[in-house]
Amino acid sequence: MNTRIPRRRRGASLALLAIAGLAGAALTGCAPGSAAPTAQNDVEVSTELTSDPVELTIADETGFPVTDKLTEEFTKQHPNVTFTINRDTFQNLTANAPKLLASSTPPDLIRLPTLGDTVRDGLVANLDPYFDAYGWDAWPASQLAPLRMNDEGVRGSGSLYQLGLGYSITGIYMNTTLADQLGIDAPPQTLAELEEDMAKAKAAGILPIMAGDKDGVVNFVVQAAMNQYVDKDQFLSWMFNEPGARYDESGNVQGAELVRTWADAGYFPSDINAIDYFTFTSRFSAGEGLFTFNGNWEAANYQKALGSNVEFFLVPPAEAGADHVAMGAANSFSVAAKSPHINEVAYFLNWVHTDPTARQIIVDVTGASPGGDPAQELPTVEAGSLIENALKMSAQIGAENGQVDFMANTTAGIYAGSIIPESQLLVTSQITGQEFVDRVQKFYESEVGE
Repeated sequence: MNTRIPRRRRGASLALLAIAGLAGAALTGCAPGSAAPTAQNDVEVSTELTSDPVELTIADETGFPVTDKLTEEFTKQHPNVTFTINRDTFQNLTANAPKLLASSTPPDLIRLPTLGDTVRDGLVANLDPYFDAYGWDAWPASQLAPLRMNDEGVRGSGSLYQLGLGYSITGIYMNTTLADQLGIDAPPQTLAELEEDMAKAKAAGILPIMAGDKDGVVNFVVQAAMNQYVDKDQFLSWMFNEPGARYDESGNVQGAELVRTWADAGYFPSDINAIDYFTFTSRFSAGEGLFTFNGNWEAANYQKALGSNVEFFLVPPAEAGADHVAMGAANSFSVAAKSPHINEVAYFLNWVHTDPTARQIIVDVTGASPGGDPAQELPTVEAGSLIENALKMSAQIGAENGQVDFMANTTAGIYAGSIIPESQLLVTSQITGQEFVDRVQKFYESEVGE
């Protein structure tokens, strides 16, 4: 199938603003007053894979091997297409993405947790023509909504600029060996019960929560607490940059303050701000900590390390019997507007969602849902495994309409410029929950121009 379409469509402008901290240094290539990239030639959209040799470059974050496995399988099935994968930390990749996309040799496909100004600046390809050509309208609209952006720069609607290599859900892992020692025989059903379990662990000399915040990932804990108090639709409005939406809502303050009380009680590692993602996952895998907050992408690794001595469950609500709310999102990737291989990348993305082997890889490696058409057969999983439980959790959150995006994806600079440094103060009891929320809101306003 072939049709003539513009390679990309520019959205209406948002104000370009200086971005503080690490992001500011990295985004000088897209600073205020800089010219948008030159318009590209039209591209002939095709759903047929070329037989010519093609080398595709992917920019991905460290610690997530699913792209290695998927590209190996794709090349096995299509030997004329090979891949080079370049990796960097989550925060560096987030901050440097606009600069990479604007370069003369951009990656063809890039892990892009937040679109930021990349749509406005014409840096990522509009996937609407491929949505039509491949029939992605059969996929759940809710799955794709966070990957869209409209002409006003608001996510959640408009044209499609991303797809996921797996669709995640977050929760709490519990070391059942330690739980048994403490007389805990089931996951907590409310936040109060969770706190009771953490108090038991602390009293017995067991670390209640294994977490790290050198690179900001304690925000799995921070947002999980907020999710149980704030209205999720209001929270999503802020994350999608809807005009007038605010972060300094009472529910977010209550959640942040709860985390500060956990810090006061000594529920986190004393060296939490020196612990990065790899270290905190490794330490929990080695048996340190009763609980850890993380996503389904670690299910296979934790199962391999701890065997049957680990359980995965949704963060419990504040009120008994209430619906659950959990962070979840696509492992989102965008196609560079300047890529000379947009057709090939789109073919690869469609293949990830439709090929049975690729879908099995998504589940086996990440524990995430493979996404795509819900009528497709689901991959097989081991009965009783963490991955099976993670898929059930995804279904439960879907049934309860309880999924929200990660607040770290709200703007391009907010994670490195505000959430990381402020959370490092919060989890060491140097600021209150109110101060944390106020500071993040102030930074947000500097980004979106409110």
